[in-house]
Amino acid sequence: MIDGRMEKLIFEKSLPGHRGADLPAAGVPVTGAGGADISSLLPGVALRDEPPRLPEVAEPQVVRHYTRLSQLNHSVDTGFYPLGSCTMKYNPKLHDEMAALPGFAELHPYQADSEIQGILRVMYEVEQALTEMTGLERATLQPAAGAHGELTGILMIKAYHRDHGGSQRDTVIVPDSAHGTNLASAAMAGHQVVEIASSTRGLIDVATLRAHLSERTAAVMLTNPNTLGLFEEDVLEVSSLAHEAGALCYYDGANLNAIMGKARPGDMGMDVVHVNLHKTFSTPHGGGGPGAGPVLVGAKLEPYLPVPVVGLSDLEGTLSLDYDRPLSIGRVKGFYGNIGVIVRAFAYFLRMGSDGLIRASEDAVLNANYLRTRLRDTYEVPYDRTCMHEFVMSAVKHAQHGGTARNIAKRLLDFGIHPPTVYFPLIVPEALMVEPTETEDVRTLDRFVEVMEAIDREVFNDPETVRLAPHTTPVRRPDETRAARHPVLRWSPKA
Repeated sequence: MIDGRMEKLIFEKSLPGHRGADLPAAGVPVTGAGGADISSLLPGVALRDEPPRLPEVAEPQVVRHYTRLSQLNHSVDTGFYPLGSCTMKYNPKLHDEMAALPGFAELHPYQADSEIQGILRVMYEVEQALTEMTGLERATLQPAAGAHGELTGILMIKAYHRDHGGSQRDTVIVPDSAHGTNLASAAMAGHQVVEIASSTRGLIDVATLRAHLSERTAAVMLTNPNTLGLFEEDVLEVSSLAHEAGALCYYDGANLNAIMGKARPGDMGMDVVHVNLHKTFSTPHGGGGPGAGPVLVGAKLEPYLPVPVVGLSDLEGTLSLDYDRPLSIGRVKGFYGNIGVIVRAFAYFLRMGSDGLIRASEDAVLNANYLRTRLRDTYEVPYDRTCMHEFVMSAVKHAQHGGTARNIAKRLLDFGIHPPTVYFPLIVPEALMVEPTETEDVRTLDRFVEVMEAIDREVFNDPETVRLAPHTTPVRRPDETRAARHPVLRWSPKA
């Protein structure tokens, strides 16, 4: 619904004979009806007896339809987006312009190295920046997302143990505050997953970790700061214990925005790290893409990096793609990674500089702590102490009156604010995970506080308003379970 009216599907706007494009004649011989038998040209391919029933819509109606639909989407460009663990910061439009430069946008992946020295230089410089920032030695830019980076890292760890007498190491340890992709990536690589409980302080419990480490442990996966927004104070002891047991340490870099320029995973004893360029380094993301999850490794894992890697081929600084890596786990993605995201990250590095990256982390931490202290008297904050870039509230007391985390999240939509992450991490009941990022000013943060306080009052004085929210969105309360299990993916005309 837009301006009180329901926006019809593009199929419902169809009128016979309307066209959105006027294409010239093809200029090739006609086959099929009245010509040669097309089945002889495409043997074994099922051919249509009639054209597909596509919508017949003129260009102005197509443009207006999709423009109106785009105005329904919440984005960083249209409003506050405090989605915890996602780092939905504002993305400068300059970065999009750089990625769209013809010299980048019109490259072909099969061009010779000699013809693509520019993009190879960008890839090389991005790798150098990331190794400096993480304290590790080399990187692959191929992975298309954080979870893809996790799988890449775990596969390298598996290959390392295979070559160093550790084929029995089939277990990966993760804390109960881990991102769900950690468990999934380890399982996809063929490992057993052991989940360990966090301490009462919301951190990795060192004693519990020690009890679970064994000759079967392949890796310990952790996020630092963790999903509660807390820095793992015992991280050096954690990595030391893992290494003493013969395991390696995997660092989930989803929360790097809190520490870039301040602390380095390599200095924490991490062996492999994935970095979300599309989060920390300012690329628009959401709806499944675009993404890039470069993986960085120390000396132990460097031989196992996916092929190819970018390297210097002569003293003059000529760059090339190196495929001669016999221990490599192979390709993990077609070609060389999501180049547009890599270019945007490079633009971000150049614009920010080292001082700017440090300031970004400082401001992200400042904003999160500002919101935490403003809201802790209204909503329960289970781990109420200085946090990093995000913090987690609980709506337990509100849920008793119908103000569940889900209902509060939906009510926020009526105020033009994207909801925080809800019901995660799982160790906090009725969780609302808030990450404001560094790109929001104090007026935006103050309005968020005012809205959250208003919803709090509604929960206790007018609970139906919250329970039935949202009230202003085109789609209000769909059957989410049915939508997930029985999605309608194809339009069908009404009988």
